[in-house]
Amino acid sequence: MKLTTLTIETPGRGYYLITDEINSALQSILADTDVGLLHVFLQHSSAGLTINENADPTVREDLKAFEEHLVPRDFPYRHDYEGDDDMPAHIKSSLMGCQLTIPVTKGRLNLGTWQGIYLCEHRDRAHQRRLVLTVQS
Repeated sequence: MKLTTLTIETPGRGYYLITDEINSALQSILADTDVGLLHVFLQHSSAGLTINENADPTVREDLKAFEEHLVPRDFPYRHDYEGDDDMPAHIKSSLMGCQLTIPVTKGRLNLGTWQGIYLCEHRDRAHQRRLVLTVQS
């Protein structure tokens, strides 16, 4: 089993395609992996991870619009110490999740043709988000 970390700075709320960054961080580890699993863990409670279409940017826009509808900012949340985007970000993170498992085959992430890995920032301002990448083979 091999482990590395990756820190990604987000400019604020949005869906950010991070497949290339993950591949770069794992380049030497994946080269030695014929068959295995990549576990991606996000060490934060107000952001999330997902796999979705990576070609059409309107998919990201629709996902963001739907999550805003599903988890409105103007709900009377009690946990608002860090602003009105704080509790909605925690709820979105819980719904989305903070971890992914991806098969590795012949040194490559075995994603579908149109699949990409997204870091979903649910807070308004910029953040540094830390990912723990573990490859088991």
